[in-house]
Amino acid sequence: MECEGNSIAMIERNIRYINGIIKHKGREILKDYSITTPQFIALQWLLEEGDLTIGELSHKLNLAFSTTTDLIDRMERNKLVERKRDEKDRRVVRIHLLPVGHKIICEVIKMRQIYLSEVLSDVATDKVDMLDELLKILLEKMKKDLENK
Repeated sequence: MECEGNSIAMIERNIRYINGIIKHKGREILKDYSITTPQFIALQWLLEEGDLTIGELSHKLNLAFSTTTDLIDRMERNKLVERKRDEKDRRVVRIHLLPVGHKIICEVIKMRQIYLSEVLSDVATDKVDMLDELLKILLEKMKKDLENK
């Protein structure tokens, strides 16, 4: 039984399926590294956003503060990140991406990009560019929607 057959329903379904395949492929890639999926996601946020507090990171990860603290503890033991006092406000502690963490996250992202490139290798460049543009539009509209709530 289908929920709806219109274009919006198909877009949602395709995004869900694509997300599932990317997650599956991502887990395969992570098997070659000493990090878990939640650690990968945390490292991604630190790479993209720079140093974050545990509270900021737990919000982005949608995890409880205590769970994020445990995650950071494990990543710190593995020399992927370090806790650093904020220069402007010494009471604030930020999570800082270390070179080992940076190297791992960049390698994993590169492998995911290679996978996507291989999947799209027989698709015309103009169609890949169009897909990129449409995904940017969707992302921007979704970000605005989040900000308005």
